[in-house]
Amino acid sequence: MTGESDMRVGMTRVGAGRWRVTRPWPAPLRPYVHSYAGYWETAASPYRVRIVPNGRAVVVISLGEPFAQVRRLDDTDPNGRAPVPGSLVVGLEDGPRVCEHPGGQEAIRLELTPLGAYRLFAVPMSELTNRAVGLGDVLGPGADVLVDRLAAAPDWGTRFDLLDAALTAGFQNGPVPSREVSHAWRLLSRTGGAVPVGRIAAEVGWSQSYLARRFTEQVGLTPKASARVLRFHRAVGLITRGGARLTEVTAACGFYDQAHLNREFRALAGTTPGRMAAARVSEGALPL
Repeated sequence: MTGESDMRVGMTRVGAGRWRVTRPWPAPLRPYVHSYAGYWETAASPYRVRIVPNGRAVVVISLGEPFAQVRRLDDTDPNGRAPVPGSLVVGLEDGPRVCEHPGGQEAIRLELTPLGAYRLFAVPMSELTNRAVGLGDVLGPGADVLVDRLAAAPDWGTRFDLLDAALTAGFQNGPVPSREVSHAWRLLSRTGGAVPVGRIAAEVGWSQSYLARRFTEQVGLTPKASARVLRFHRAVGLITRGGARLTEVTAACGFYDQAHLNREFRALAGTTPGRMAAARVSEGALPL
C-alpha cells in the first residue's frame, strides 16, 4: 500500500511478517497523543499479550481482523464477557488486561493522554475506567464512517491524513479540562506519581475530596490511583529499557522497599519485576 502521501511514512519490522507504520503527527495533536501508529501483517500470526497500566487511554481502529478477546486478567467468568467490538476504546486502568488476536491484523493504535481522551470522547473518563468499549459508543455513528474511509484509503499516508483531520476537529470541539485538573495531572505525570496528593490539592486551591471528584471525572482514576499507576509505569521503564537493578528502581520510584515493589507489580501487572525484566515489552504489552 503505497502512494504520494506515503512519502513521510516509515515502516519498521516488529516481528515475523509484522510491520509498524508511523508518520510524525501534526502539532495540534501533540499535547494529547503519546503514540500513534499503524500495524499490518503480511502473514496471519495469532498472538496473545498482557497489557499493563500506563496512565493512558488507548484507541484501536481495526481495519482487518478484530481481536478475539479483550478482557481483564481478573475476569474469570467466560460467560459474562461481552463481545469484542471491532474498533475499541480502553480507558485508564489499574490492573492488567489480556488481548488475543487470531492473526491478520491491520489496525491503527493510539495512546492518548487522559485529558486528551476527555476532550476527544466528550464523556466523563470515569465511565471508561477499566472498560473496553466500542469506538462508536463514545464517538457516535461517525466512527463507523471514519473506519470505513480509513479501510478504503489507498495508502497509509492517506489514512493518516484522514485520521489527523478527524482528531484535530475532535480535540478542538471537545470539552476543555479544568485548569486545576490539568495542573494536577502535570504534577503527577512529570514526577512519575511522586507528588503527595495533599500538596497537589494545596497548589490548585481545592480540598482533597473535591480534587478527587473532579480529577476522577476528567482523568478516570483518583489522584492517588493515578500516582500509583504512574509510579509503576516509571518502574517498568527503568526495568525493561534502562536495565536498572531492582534496588535502584525501588529507591528512584519511591517504593518503601523491594517487597512493596513486588506487591505493586503483582497487583498492577499480574507478574514480578524480574519476569517483566526478562520479557520483551512493547507498548506495555507482554507476550504470553
